[in-house]
Amino acid sequence: MLNNNDEVLNIIFKVSDELEYEVDKNGIVTMLEKQDHKIQRFFRKLGFRIPEYKRITMDEYGSCVFLQIDGSKTIGDIGKSLEETYGNKVEPLYERLLLFVSHLEQQFHYIENTSRG
Repeated sequence: MLNNNDEVLNIIFKVSDELEYEVDKNGIVTMLEKQDHKIQRFFRKLGFRIPEYKRITMDEYGSCVFLQIDGSKTIGDIGKSLEETYGNKVEPLYERLLLFVSHLEQQFHYIENTSRG
């Protein structure tokens, strides 16, 4: 069971230095992905309205997790905070949390594992 796996619970992530994001007054995070491919720049020159950034807005749970990823809090710390804030709504807690942070790290490269040597 994941709850007893100290190694997993002690993983620490930090937000990638290249990541741009905004936080609104309600604590909701929006990722800003720069759209600066040469094809996008070419079509902008032709007058096409291609936004400078693609905006990806997280829900309240994702935002809560993301804002705690600070290079010092462990997965265990973040899990405890989620449990205190949301109770049973976040169950199965660690399975969902690990899947989410794994997705942020591997799929989007928004965060980096600082626990690796």
